[in-house]
Amino acid sequence: MKRIVSFTRFFIPAVIFSTALIIAGISGYVKRGFNMGIDFQAGLIQEVQLVPRAFSLNYDGPGNAVITLNNTSLTITVSGVGVQGFSYQYLLSDYGTIGGFAQALDQVEGISAAVDVSGSTPFRFLVLDAQSAPVLPSSAETASAYWVHYLPQAAAEVSLEEVRSALVSLGEPAVQVLGDPSERRFMVRMQDSDLDANFNTANIGKALEARFGEGEAAVTSSNYVGSRFSKNLADQAVVLLGATILLILVYASIRFKPQYAIGAVLAIIHDGLIMVAFIVWTRMEFNTTTIAAIMTILGYSINDTIVIFDRVRETARIYPHDAFDTVLNRAITETLSRTFITTLTTMLAVVSLYIFTTGTMKDFALALLAGLVSGVYSTIFIANGFVLLWDKKWKRKTAEITTEVKA
Repeated sequence: MKRIVSFTRFFIPAVIFSTALIIAGISGYVKRGFNMGIDFQAGLIQEVQLVPRAFSLNYDGPGNAVITLNNTSLTITVSGVGVQGFSYQYLLSDYGTIGGFAQALDQVEGISAAVDVSGSTPFRFLVLDAQSAPVLPSSAETASAYWVHYLPQAAAEVSLEEVRSALVSLGEPAVQVLGDPSERRFMVRMQDSDLDANFNTANIGKALEARFGEGEAAVTSSNYVGSRFSKNLADQAVVLLGATILLILVYASIRFKPQYAIGAVLAIIHDGLIMVAFIVWTRMEFNTTTIAAIMTILGYSINDTIVIFDRVRETARIYPHDAFDTVLNRAITETLSRTFITTLTTMLAVVSLYIFTTGTMKDFALALLAGLVSGVYSTIFIANGFVLLWDKKWKRKTAEITTEVKA
């Protein structure tokens, strides 16, 4: 016969331990607050890439020449009043060097390409600067030539601290790494409080060029997020969490008894508060990715709780004369191997994410690791502990009523 572990002995110590963690988390939130990510702050958002200039383009033909650039191709479209529209598309994979690519562009009538680096310089892909006009300027406007940047094959990584120090003259912008560090892509967020009347959207690019060299920074996107939008996003996150808890309460009440539903909800509230404590004390950025991690953990936790509750209900039917604490211990013990195997398998994937990713995905993986541990813990000790407490109180109340009736 399989040895039954007496988990019920640890219910009260577990509640004390959890209460201490939650109090520490709440006090940390009151004193320090969240390290709010760029998703929940009103202001200017720019994606920048620290890459050198490859070449510049001008157009002298009839009509207007518009450039469309992505990671696979560059297209030049000519159109205008009295001009028969036509376009040229160049696949980047067909050209191994900057010089060869610029020479091909130079063959288009009216297009002039001036290479800013060695013509034999290889490139992985070109980078479109969002702050440059898509319409190519006339060659007479030398100062406004359209710059095209590129990412070298062996580009040295730029640290987050270097970018932050380059932007310190603009205030305290939030900076976040995007993608692989070798791509040298960053997201910069300027809060409304840092945007005075003299601030220009080009200031970020100029500050980076002052640190890394002229023409070494490309702004790939630029957007402004208003305070109303950021507030709505935060409000929607709160509503989403509240709706999740309510739906779980309804579902568990229908599938089980009310005490099971309340126990399940207490477990996921516990997990949410533990995640808050973890995020506050590690100073992890609180952003939409963090919310995704919290929602993932709540889903994982409720799934584990429902599985154990199913086994508790089944065990109670098989052993109707056993004490309820024995039923709980037996049910948890029988599902323990399943819980550990499922959790460890999930953790292998999450640890891989943590090791081999960077930026927000690394934070996402770290939050999941903490949440997985909390989810298993709350399922065993919090949810089942509440159900046992309810059962004892119900039986005590029933016994009191019986005694009064007999009297």
